[in-house]
Amino acid sequence: MQRFEKDWAQVWSGLVSGIQRFTDENGFSDVVLGLSGGMDSSLVAALAVDALGKERVHGVLMPSPWSSEGSVTDAELLAGNLGIATETIPIRPMMEAFEQTLAPAFRGRPADVTEENLQSRIRGVILMALSNKFGWMLLATGNKSELAVGYCTLYGDLCGALAPIADLYKTEVYALARWYNEQKGHKVIPESVFIKAPSAELRPGQKDQDSLPEYAELDTILHAMIEEGLPMDNLTIPGIETSQIERVASLIRRSAFKRRQAPPLLAVGQYAFGINISL
Repeated sequence: MQRFEKDWAQVWSGLVSGIQRFTDENGFSDVVLGLSGGMDSSLVAALAVDALGKERVHGVLMPSPWSSEGSVTDAELLAGNLGIATETIPIRPMMEAFEQTLAPAFRGRPADVTEENLQSRIRGVILMALSNKFGWMLLATGNKSELAVGYCTLYGDLCGALAPIADLYKTEVYALARWYNEQKGHKVIPESVFIKAPSAELRPGQKDQDSLPEYAELDTILHAMIEEGLPMDNLTIPGIETSQIERVASLIRRSAFKRRQAPPLLAVGQYAFGINISL
């Protein structure tokens, strides 16, 4: 698949400056974010530390019954490498409370994406509670690929005052993270974060690619539609099935309502979604 290279040093500098300026101009002392052990939150944490210093960045681990041991250990390893403080708040009790409360209303209906989204929304409530209690600004950790196709949860992982990497496609997130580790001269973001399959861990064994094309393919399609401005209808891309292109086009259209409610983002290109802050 086609690669889309940027000047990563310039992108990093701009994102760091944007986080610093937005945090300070809005009167926040510190920032907080959820640490899932995945690439997106790892990169946002690293950016925040460069922008504000490790003392002003707070990570929150919120494991569910479906969280893998590796996700927790990767988040802890990252936090240790960055030198940031963390809090671990398991969400199993809250998941069970919601399921019991909703059981009468949901009687006769099987579990589905509704229960999966409850996990994200519980985490959003926890993060916003910490933000309110301590005066910390919440950073959202979603990327442009997810935002484009609606692979995000309103009032869940879309919670936040600022979404620093929401104008970077998933493949670009990995590329910037690689660049960052190279500049540091060691693996601040653990190698295990790079090699494991992306997953929101919404159910046992769940992977992002259960719901989406592989990110290399997805980002090629999105780049053609968004950055190149090619028409979504009747678009052909060598090596990609027409059915996949049509599926992505449908997801983009159906998720517009989510993008309209997403937090402001730091724009690194010409075609950022929603409310964007120029670097």
